[in-house]
Amino acid sequence: MEEEEAGPPKRELYALLQVSPEATDEEIRKAYRHWAQVYHPDKCQDSHMKQIATENFQRICEAYEILSDEYRRQVYDIYGMEGINSGLELGPKLNKVEELKEELERLRKRKEEEKMLAHFRPSGTILAHLSLPQFLDGDGIIRGMAMSSEVQSHLSKRTGIAMGGNLEVNENSGGGAASTVLRHQLSPVSSIEFMASAGLRALIGVQTTRNLSLHSTATIAIAKSLRDGSINLSNTWTRQLSETANGNIQLLLGPESSVAVGWQKKEEKMSASGELKIGTSSFAASAHYTHRFSSKSHGRIAGRFGSTALEVEVGGGRKLSNFSTVRMLYTIGIQGIFWKFELHRGGQKLIIPILLSRHLDPVFATGAFVIPTSLYFLLKKFVVKPYYLRREKQKTLENKERTSAQVWMLRLPEEVVVREARAAAEKAQLLLQTVANRKRTRQSETNGLVITNAVYGSSKALKKANESREVNNESASEVIDVTIPLNFLINDSGQLKLHEGVKKSGIMGFCDPCPGEPKLLRVEYTYGGQRYEKGIVNRPVPDEHSSARAGFPTMPSAESTTLTYSRVIPILILLSEGKPGLTVTSSRTKMLKRKRLCQVLCPSMAPATSVLSFTGDGG
Repeated sequence: MEEEEAGPPKRELYALLQVSPEATDEEIRKAYRHWAQVYHPDKCQDSHMKQIATENFQRICEAYEILSDEYRRQVYDIYGMEGINSGLELGPKLNKVEELKEELERLRKRKEEEKMLAHFRPSGTILAHLSLPQFLDGDGIIRGMAMSSEVQSHLSKRTGIAMGGNLEVNENSGGGAASTVLRHQLSPVSSIEFMASAGLRALIGVQTTRNLSLHSTATIAIAKSLRDGSINLSNTWTRQLSETANGNIQLLLGPESSVAVGWQKKEEKMSASGELKIGTSSFAASAHYTHRFSSKSHGRIAGRFGSTALEVEVGGGRKLSNFSTVRMLYTIGIQGIFWKFELHRGGQKLIIPILLSRHLDPVFATGAFVIPTSLYFLLKKFVVKPYYLRREKQKTLENKERTSAQVWMLRLPEEVVVREARAAAEKAQLLLQTVANRKRTRQSETNGLVITNAVYGSSKALKKANESREVNNESASEVIDVTIPLNFLINDSGQLKLHEGVKKSGIMGFCDPCPGEPKLLRVEYTYGGQRYEKGIVNRPVPDEHSSARAGFPTMPSAESTTLTYSRVIPILILLSEGKPGLTVTSSRTKMLKRKRLCQVLCPSMAPATSVLSFTGDGG
């Protein structure tokens, strides 16, 4: 897991007790009792070991005293130990307490706003058609505009409503419509929708959906037009063909009867779909393929062929942030040559198609494709990439300066602080070693999960060591062996859990060997008598509210992190650390918990060789 220093307030106290930042008071008390028994000084006979146990026992008690107090826990969540120490001091520092109270009140209001937004989701699209030939003829560059907006809201746990409308203007004509959809969940496997629309397509209708089996869904709908009284009846059957593919068949009966067959496939690196539709007076076929080059960029190719369309679309997009994506597409077809620019921000979209030419001139078509493509790669290589590298370097320097400033306030060199932290971690591992070895032996006897080697430290040092297959003295000073604490944390069910939002450097037996630098946790393990060393890289999902990434079927939400999927044995569970929507590359992996997405690795279904590598925030 790769980590960065920046982020939310420190969470060492949660790491000490090995609980989630959202843990209840009962969970904190239970964790305290467990760790107090492990580190209680009375259990050690040797004087040296008793001293080590006393030091760690005091740390456990301090963590429990703070996290068990509701007010002090809130202060700690915002400001860390600095806020705790400032709030407990007398004299002029008492002003800080008032600031803390104001901050807590502001945080409470923000959470209320987020809760309200969770039940009130707006979305919208603005489409602006531009024409270069029309502009050159002196008639203005805008051919037409369209706008649509929709708001979804929950009326209750089982009932929701969506209201929307759209307006469109094209040269001298225009129109609009408004619609409302009321959806009610009849049971866990069936729902019903009532819809009404007013405007150019005024209609009323009802639709019901039911899960026929675990992998099949059927939908039937009937709608009546309020303009001419015509009735449309549609039936749709959808079936999950595999873990990553779905197929559907739709039959439409009405003034324009048709039958359509569709197919969709979604994986971590690609998505594709195709549809063939044959009607009484028309036919159409379409397909698209999207490939993800990285977590931030993707390419796309699409085609449409039919009685009213013939075009090919090529382009790509890039993710600017967790909520924003830009895309540029090149389209050539019977309607002309187009550029299309798209900006997606949250639920809002801005789409600008630009007509470059109505004539299919080969030279012009080639230039319209080559020039922007070349310009993009040049800007990426000489402007965008150097900018991001400088920004990342600046962030690393700022983190180091901040860490150095904290160390300077203690009047201690950074090397001394790291050396003392490493010594404290090694002492803590001495107390964990006996129980860890016992658990390791028990897991080996049952062919369960056994951590054979685990290191934590500088991501650069570990990646270099992995490439050279050896660790030099310089790299060794930036990493720490954490095999013992990870084996200790494996529970009786053969699961290892690292909670969301918890800094791994604060876990008992861990330390921060390289302050201010991104860190990586690399694990080699055996399961079922076989060794696994495959690299598993997790990437954030564009939409923070998504419960699953491409290629991973959505699992039902649950109040616990226990996996109930009968075909997968839960071997290793790690909760994401501050970045929602993390996934793993194994096609057999499932995800659950919409609030706290977790990663589940099942070695029995993974390829034979791998090194585990998970990403997240925290240090």
